[in-house]
Amino acid sequence: MIEFRDVVLSYGDHVVLDRLSFRINFYERVAILGGSGEGKTTILKLILGLIRPDEGRIIIDGQDITVMSESELRDVRMKFSIVFQEGALFDSLSVRDNVAFCLREYSGLSEEEIEERVRALIRRLGIEDAIDLMPEELSGGMQRRVAIARSLAAGRPKTMLYDEPTTGLDPLTSDNICAMIKELSSGEPPDRMGLIIVTHKVSDAAKVADRFMYLKNGKITFDGDMKSLKETTDPELRAFINELFTIEGRC
Repeated sequence: MIEFRDVVLSYGDHVVLDRLSFRINFYERVAILGGSGEGKTTILKLILGLIRPDEGRIIIDGQDITVMSESELRDVRMKFSIVFQEGALFDSLSVRDNVAFCLREYSGLSEEEIEERVRALIRRLGIEDAIDLMPEELSGGMQRRVAIARSLAAGRPKTMLYDEPTTGLDPLTSDNICAMIKELSSGEPPDRMGLIIVTHKVSDAAKVADRFMYLKNGKITFDGDMKSLKETTDPELRAFINELFTIEGRC
């Protein structure tokens, strides 16, 4: 369980999160929607303990991470894997070495075991032919696949965190990435790996999530399923999700 209790976070005089409270089970598939600068990525950083709130508590699996030291946070972070916006690959490392990075740093596996795990991951994500290529030689979609493989290599997370994973990609590639994200979180709760995706692209969120939260002015102003989202009477939210109705109109 991931729980925010009255979380406040400001940058200078700008309040990003204002008494934010919510609960998310590890196995859920959740999209956090909102415009640029609303604090969506900040929520992911708070979940990982990369930053700390000014006020409030963040409870992960029953533990208050706001009072934890860096060494204590390591075990909490192993419950998650994050795919950063635009992939954030190591430019100087090949696909193989990008995916193997965390295994070499933290796993204690032999090189033979690392190679076996790396090949299994990139095979699963359909990028085996790119194993010896450098990031600059990859398309945007391939870079995102490598980033996801690298995130999965670190362990067996309970929940995957995605920060605007389709930014800058063409519609077809975005569809492929969304399909892969959904497949990685397939199965039935509570046994499946969950996901939290933060995005301003409502159509992408609709392809991977079952629960939708709308972040505005530091607060969650909507929290519900797709049916409730489409039926909202909030004029601002209806304008934000307008692309859903546009897509339906073309079908």
